[in-house]
Amino acid sequence: MATTKVTTDVIDMSGNTGGLTWVKGTTAQRTSTKVGDLRENTDTNRAEIYTDQTGTYGWRNLKEETPERSFTVNFLVVAGGGGGGGSNDGYTAGGGGGAGGLRTSFGSNSGGGASAETSVSLEPSTAYTVTVGAGGTAGGGGLTTGPNGGNGGNSEFSGSIPSFSIISDGGGGGGSAYQNPAAPGAGGSGAGSTHYNNTPGTPTANQGFTGGTAYGNQDGNGSGGGGGADAVGSNGGNTAGGGGGAGLPVSITGTSVPYAGGGGGGQWMNSQTSGNPGAGGSGGGGNGGQINLWTGNNGTQYTGGGGGGGSASSTGGSGDVDGGIGGSGIVILRTTKAAATFSAGVVVNGTGPTSAGQSVNGDTTNMPAGQYFYSITTASNSTITFS
Repeated sequence: MATTKVTTDVIDMSGNTGGLTWVKGTTAQRTSTKVGDLRENTDTNRAEIYTDQTGTYGWRNLKEETPERSFTVNFLVVAGGGGGGGSNDGYTAGGGGGAGGLRTSFGSNSGGGASAETSVSLEPSTAYTVTVGAGGTAGGGGLTTGPNGGNGGNSEFSGSIPSFSIISDGGGGGGSAYQNPAAPGAGGSGAGSTHYNNTPGTPTANQGFTGGTAYGNQDGNGSGGGGGADAVGSNGGNTAGGGGGAGLPVSITGTSVPYAGGGGGGQWMNSQTSGNPGAGGSGGGGNGGQINLWTGNNGTQYTGGGGGGGSASSTGGSGDVDGGIGGSGIVILRTTKAAATFSAGVVVNGTGPTSAGQSVNGDTTNMPAGQYFYSITTASNSTITFS
């Protein structure tokens, strides 16, 4: 059959919506030997071209790019811990701040006694939102003004392609000891209470536990510890502050680290010469105020630990003392992507604040081959994008 040559300006197929039908056949039916010929091989179901690309004439498959595919990300999202309650030398001790809410897909358990959540499947070249919650403010020890410790800030990891939202609630602020105090804060984990409003804060379901109650309003009595991600805060005792609830150990970075411990309750030391304030829960909870130091200890940064309650003493001259500041939260992401880009102002894996579009390598410390983690300690409605 004679070959008919057609130039490109003769055939106009721009109005068609179907496909151009190529010559097709088995490998044995190949007959052409002209460079540039195209056909569909029905044995391999691949389009092929006759070429001398490698220096030897022959049929070669047309290159097919592998499409970008979704990938799995495990997460740990911990909110900021609540601030510890303040203490007044005439109105007992401050309650411990509740730990920040904890949600994770890594391991067996999540906060509040829940099972670990399902990991998320993300798309390359898509921006996802990250926020790390700040720790709550310290409660005051004023005779009539307080106030209670502040709730911690929420932490978030979310996106729209696909649509998902992981939000952990800030820990509840510890109750302060003053006239007619407000109720201790509800939050990721609930705050410890004082004698004058002795109902501990309510936790968010599947994020943390409730705080403890105060023992009474006598010299030496203790206030309740803040709830933690893995346990309730202890009640105050006759001669001791309640301990903060334990945080939850999570191994998302390859090493088991506890997060979101409750703050220890303070002890009213009106005429005491020695003290026994509540210890902060493992995972960053601050201790209650110590004798001669009085002010509640701060929760540890980047753990979501609650602040400790204040421990006032008239004999020590402390008068009114504040609770401790809650520890800020953290967001940790673990995946197979070796690098990610961030919006401005993010601190990740110790790098930052980032500039807009800055690429940061994933951390491989203690990671199995092909796994990387991104430990984000500062972010406010920021974005992370994996290539």
